Order: sequence, then structure tokens, then C-alpha cells
Amino acid sequence: MDYPSRAGSTEQLSEDVIGQAVRACEQVGAQRIHFVTHSLGGILVRSYLARHTLTNVGRVVMLGPPNQGSEVVDKLGKLWLFRKVAGPAGAELGTGTNSVPNQLGPPDYSVGEIAGNRSLNWIGSLMIPGRDDGKISVEKTKVAGMTGHLVIPATHPFLVRNKTAIRQTISFLRAGRFESAMVSGRGRSAARCPSLEDL
Repeated sequence: MDYPSRAGSTEQLSEDVIGQAVRACEQVGAQRIHFVTHSLGGILVRSYLARHTLTNVGRVVMLGPPNQGSEVVDKLGKLWLFRKVAGPAGAELGTGTNSVPNQLGPPDYSVGEIAGNRSLNWIGSLMIPGRDDGKISVEKTKVAGMTGHLVIPATHPFLVRNKTAIRQTISFLRAGRFESAMVSGRGRSAARCPSLEDL
């Protein structure tokens, strides 16, 4: 689902976007609902599931999620231009203890995370310690309680089209784990309503 990532706060967006996706799945009788998210989408799902109890929640795969925030927001978040470009939700993604991602707590559902370690954004990478995808450091994609974490050679915007990321996402949705040979150790967001044949 495409959504206006600059149009509201994390909580507002999660209610509108994730709430709509969940209702759409429930209307067609989904017995389990899996989520596949990119970037901010992972925080929207965490935010929604922190406030709503879903008895049919399945597995969640997050691609390049700022689960502990982003150092780029720490550096630029107070600038007017950044707030204009990133919107209210983007400005909430710092790495401080009071940032939205760090206030959500660990998930009580199965989460697999795929992080990229290549960057086309050298300016962003200068602000980020360690390996990064141009927007998020590999370390900041992790969340306590995650089921699996994977690092692949991909940049932040292209994680959603990366063949390895797609294959590993399908593996996690089906089996609850990434393919073992690849394991190193959640704005687009989508909810998937699988058929019984898929899982």
C-alpha cells in the first residue's frame, strides 16, 4: 500500500494505513495476516500492534526498519527543511530514548528483519556509524525479541526490489525463519492475506 508518509504522525499513519490494511484482510475472511514493510512501514506496524490486539496476526518482515531510530534524524531533525521533507512521522524517528521507535517496546509476534549494507547516499552515510544502507545503520534495524536478522548487499530504496530480499521474505513468511545460509544473526507497507496453500 502506498501512503502519504509526510501527512501525519506515526500513530496517525498507523491507524489510517495499517488499520485499513487489516480491515481489508478481515473483510475477505483472512485467518492469518502477515505484514511486509519497508522503512517507516515497520514502525507503523509496531505502533498499530502495540495499541491493538489482533488474534490473527501472523509474521512480520521488515526491510530497512529504523527500529532504534536513525542517526540522520538526530543530526537533521531540528532543521525546518528536514521537517518539511520528512513530515511529522519522520521527525519522530531519532535514536533517543524518547523517540517513537524506542518507546514501542519489543514485539510479541514473530519478526524477521532484512538490513542493507550498501549506500548511494554518501551524505547520509557520513552521519551514520558502522555499516548502513544510506539511511539506517545495520545495528539500528534490530529490535529486542526479533526472530531473525539478515544483512544483504542492498541500498535502502532498493531493498523492496532486491531478489535476495524477496526470496528471504517469502521464506520467513512460510517457515518463520530466513534461509540458514544467509542469516547474519519490518515508506511502503503491505499486509498480505495468504491462502492456505501458501503456508
